[in-house]
Amino acid sequence: MTKKKSADYQSHLQDVLDAPEGPHIAALFDFDGTIIAGYSATAMLWEKIKRREMTADEVVETINVMAQYSTGNMGFSGLMTGAAKFMKGVTEDSYFEFGEELYAKYIARKVYPEARALIEAHRAKGHTIAIVSSATIYQIEPTARDLDIEHVLCSQYEVENGEFTGNIIRPLCFGEGKVIAAENLAADYGLDLDNSYFYSDSYDDIELLERVGKPRPLNPNTRLREAAREHGWPLEKYESRGQGKPVDYVRTIYATGSLIGSAIASLPIWALTGSQREAMNFSTGLFGDIATALTGCELDVKGEENLWTSRPCIFVFNHQSKADVMILAKLIRRDMGGVAKKEVRDTPVIGKLMELAGTVFIDRANAGSAIKAMAPLIDAVKIDGKSIVIAPEGTRTLSPKLGPFKKGAFHMAIQAGVPMVPIVIHNAGDVAPKNEFLMRPAKVRVDVLPAVDTSRWTTRTLNQHVAEVRGMFLDALGQAEEEEALEALVNEEAAPAKKTGVGKQAGKPVARTGKQAAKKAAAGKKSVKTAPKKTVAKKAVAKPTANRSTPDRKSATARVPVSEAAK
Repeated sequence: MTKKKSADYQSHLQDVLDAPEGPHIAALFDFDGTIIAGYSATAMLWEKIKRREMTADEVVETINVMAQYSTGNMGFSGLMTGAAKFMKGVTEDSYFEFGEELYAKYIARKVYPEARALIEAHRAKGHTIAIVSSATIYQIEPTARDLDIEHVLCSQYEVENGEFTGNIIRPLCFGEGKVIAAENLAADYGLDLDNSYFYSDSYDDIELLERVGKPRPLNPNTRLREAAREHGWPLEKYESRGQGKPVDYVRTIYATGSLIGSAIASLPIWALTGSQREAMNFSTGLFGDIATALTGCELDVKGEENLWTSRPCIFVFNHQSKADVMILAKLIRRDMGGVAKKEVRDTPVIGKLMELAGTVFIDRANAGSAIKAMAPLIDAVKIDGKSIVIAPEGTRTLSPKLGPFKKGAFHMAIQAGVPMVPIVIHNAGDVAPKNEFLMRPAKVRVDVLPAVDTSRWTTRTLNQHVAEVRGMFLDALGQAEEEEALEALVNEEAAPAKKTGVGKQAGKPVARTGKQAAKKAAAGKKSVKTAPKKTVAKKAVAKPTANRSTPDRKSATARVPVSEAAK
């Protein structure tokens, strides 16, 4: 076996692919530093400070507590106790809201693509997947829902009548507490921990690493790296998220600037031929080639012939990343127009270049004006023979999961009388997830599906056509079963159900059903159980967010099945 093959064989992913199948094998994951880069608690603290939701005294005391913990003068229990007292009287509901906002703003873009692939490999093997973290459910739940993680075991603050009491629930999910949580999960689900995995970045988790049969240090800190070498445990480190290298900043700046450089390079064509269209075609293809090369974005394209056989057409794509722009430019290359949000037009130089290239800028908040603004694109298709590129989701998604489709592209296909060609981008978020500035090298899979005949489409049957095309994306992305599961849960929610109470079990994780989260996510309703409120002034940590979803909540070290919540 060559050295390279040996290294590949030792990788965590290959290890899982070679593993036995079955739900009796657990795949346990720490959260901070393992599934995501960095620490969710830090993001939570800084966001509260930015919002001025902490007094100066609270900030000072919090920093002091964290300093004592980091220097070893205070244990994790003291850290959590110090944090809990600031939360007394705060509604738990507001913290779930806060967690959702943190996920959208900070945490979603910190999920390691490699960790996502590792979780999917375990799922393909039928393993029981769980997050075992000292963090709280408010930090973890949205990510667990995104990743379809089956269970969450975590630390918990005490809650009474929907408000934090200022106390913590013991045992915390830390150190030996993680072992207790894992063993309780194993007892309830018939898991064989001696043949199970635990992934962690920290020496604080040494007890659980030593308890399972397959300890897997992932992004290990110095002390864990030393312990792993002593034990002979396989190590792996991810660098696709977190603080970038100088070269990542250089490649990102140059790739973005190449749009301007490509436009300048096309000016002689425009000047000598008088054809703005040919100049823009040259600029578009050049930008796609240069930008993907600079960022190290390698495309693995299936069905590339479908890009050319049915033009002019309406190209529809799923939108995950700002890298989609250069990917589409490289694929489609010429005779194209597009749609973008109106804010892009105000971007210096780039906004004007996009307008010259045939981009129409729309106000997403005003459907009427958006439809009117897109009218020139119909003429561009019918008269000029251009193809239009549009993302039916309307905006970038936080993860590879497909969002709902808007109808603009489908109305356009009917009015222009041209086919629709779906472009399915699997993992552009690996290059740059939403809200991330840096672009990193990645191999991006793209499926260009056969053209969809729209000649018999009518506005009366539009919903059916939207569902059909979206179903094609779901099939290509491997998300069709998740969608079907969500629909089943929505139907279940519509049926009358007997309500049951919830309670505490000190020292033992309490099960919480993820089906509740899924049903509420689909229905756009809150799932917090209401209870008599205390007659005290309530503090809030975040402004309410419309149509959020959270599962039924229990005040204890939580074991939370949330795998269906994203379905």
